[in-house]
Amino acid sequence: MGSLPLPPHEEEAEKKIDQDTINQDDLLALFKSQQKYLNHFFHHLDLAKNLAFTHTLLNAAGTIFFTGVGKSGFVANKISQTLVSLGVKSSFLSPLDALHGDIGSLSSSSDILVFLSKSGNTEELLRLAPCARAKGAYLVAVTSAEGSLLGGVCDMEVHLPLERELCPFDLAPVTSTAIQMVFGDTVAVAIMGARKLTKEQYAANHPAGRIGKSLIFKVKDVMKKQEELPVCREGDLIMDQLVELTSKGCGCLLVIDDEYHLIGTFTDGDLRRTLKASGEGIFKLTVGDMCNRSPRTISPDAMAAEAMQKMESPPSPVQFLPVISQENILIGIVTLHGLVSAGL
Repeated sequence: MGSLPLPPHEEEAEKKIDQDTINQDDLLALFKSQQKYLNHFFHHLDLAKNLAFTHTLLNAAGTIFFTGVGKSGFVANKISQTLVSLGVKSSFLSPLDALHGDIGSLSSSSDILVFLSKSGNTEELLRLAPCARAKGAYLVAVTSAEGSLLGGVCDMEVHLPLERELCPFDLAPVTSTAIQMVFGDTVAVAIMGARKLTKEQYAANHPAGRIGKSLIFKVKDVMKKQEELPVCREGDLIMDQLVELTSKGCGCLLVIDDEYHLIGTFTDGDLRRTLKASGEGIFKLTVGDMCNRSPRTISPDAMAAEAMQKMESPPSPVQFLPVISQENILIGIVTLHGLVSAGL
């Protein structure tokens, strides 16, 4: 049965959808226009004023608050969170909530309140400014309109040059917000450099991220400990240790002496190779006969990222590393699966 014809109004809608597409040249033209407007921002930036603003934030003794309405509010929140991730005391203050009690967050004259606004004439921000001043905060207006009302009631005004919005009506905030974001994040990185923030300090503020984990987690944080280890003695028969080999989820046996010194390792790969080479003779072989007596090992205080690098190093990758003390006492095992599960 053939498809039914579309009703006239739906047929017109389908034609309209086909006609209202955008091609590659159209998209390229938009990107070039956005680049032009962003270049206008860079070429007309007042670096002296931006430097003064950066120093103001860098020397802040209290909390640096950011506020804004609409899309500027989202950007203000993001800039604040970037500073927080660098260890700077910062917070976003909703202008509406501030007028209904949250202005109590502004606690002293050492606090700074940064107003982010394209026009500098946003009613909610103009209502908030005198209230924040009464609390003793230092006020900064960051706008794209020189001589704005907001700039007139603040202690400092920073101008973000804006040629126009990419929006064909010059209305939707798509270029102005990009400029705000570039401005805020660049200032944040400048503060990061001035405070000589180390990679380790940065990672300490991102413990759940891959970067943070790679710089914070040590082998002892992710290893399996003694009670979880698949251990055996070198005199044990291979066939008697199959359960131990397979039940602990490590893919190996850790061969130790009576004082828990590591003698070697025996893997499930070693088992297959031994079975292929020895056949029924495997029933008489001990783990000590076939174990690797020079396995790669690692210290419990080594970084977890170092363990992963060691596993992947030549001549061939391995899936685990025995963890030993300086006296060659076996204290744990770290596996590739465990590192991946930990987010590394």
